[in-house]
Amino acid sequence: MLSLLTLILWLPRFNAQSTNSARALDALLQDYAYRAFVRPRTGISYDGSVPSNLTGIKIAAMRLRSGSLRSRGVKMYKEFGIPTGVVVKPYVERLVLVYQNLGNWSLTYYPLPGYTYLAPVLGLLAYNASNLSATNLPLLDIKAYGNPLNITFSNVQSAPDGAMAKCVWFDMHGFPSFSNATSGNVCSTIQQGHFSIVVESLAPSPAPVSPTPSPPNVGPGPSGGGKKKNSKKVWIIVGSVLGGLLLLVLLSFLILWAQKLKQRKKMQHMERAAEVGESLQMTSVGETKAPAAMVTRTQPTLENEYVP
Repeated sequence: MLSLLTLILWLPRFNAQSTNSARALDALLQDYAYRAFVRPRTGISYDGSVPSNLTGIKIAAMRLRSGSLRSRGVKMYKEFGIPTGVVVKPYVERLVLVYQNLGNWSLTYYPLPGYTYLAPVLGLLAYNASNLSATNLPLLDIKAYGNPLNITFSNVQSAPDGAMAKCVWFDMHGFPSFSNATSGNVCSTIQQGHFSIVVESLAPSPAPVSPTPSPPNVGPGPSGGGKKKNSKKVWIIVGSVLGGLLLLVLLSFLILWAQKLKQRKKMQHMERAAEVGESLQMTSVGETKAPAAMVTRTQPTLENEYVP
């Protein structure tokens, strides 16, 4: 039971690490994007710098008021057009939209077997702006309740003959969802995440145009690994936990059955003891019944009957 409890408490941490190092990269890029704020002004985009071992990735940060974002939107923030009606949850007075362009690192952090990237992976993530020197901030949730956000990709490669370009959206767990691209280079979304344009590979996925570097050690989590491999590990852990829970339930039923059996044997022993004992005859005393002995062991002797 102690081992099972330890496994259950450790499972969320394992799931967080098994989503590959993309989440660790997000945390690192948030830190470097916030460093671009020297004397920040609301609604202005500030380009940031990344570490030398991540050359090729572009980042930017824009600080906004939540109310202004909902009522006015942002006409164009890099490739993202943000309409009115975007709501931030949980509510914060100010937020920062961190922009990512992963460039030639796209395939490294977001491998997609069976598909070829026609454009780099772009990211848009929201964080609290109350402390611009904070790191490892939790993500805020932004969602468009009116018109969707539009992502206009530039320098999109042409799709092969007979192939149709598709938009791909990666959620915060790294799982992809596909939709049709508009005009070949425009994708739409109602929430944040990472986005790109891909085409289904008719043959094994070719090597990228630019050499794909190995991901640096930017934090906890495996450096690479496919989604299928990670999903398999997650299912193994989930199966182990479910099996442990089933065993725990069966053990509980066994303990309850043993307790009931012990009580039943105790009752039977008491019943046998009652049957073996001497039964007393019941007699009526007024309106009350009480046990009465049939014969007294010692006959009483009156004093005047005593003969010396």
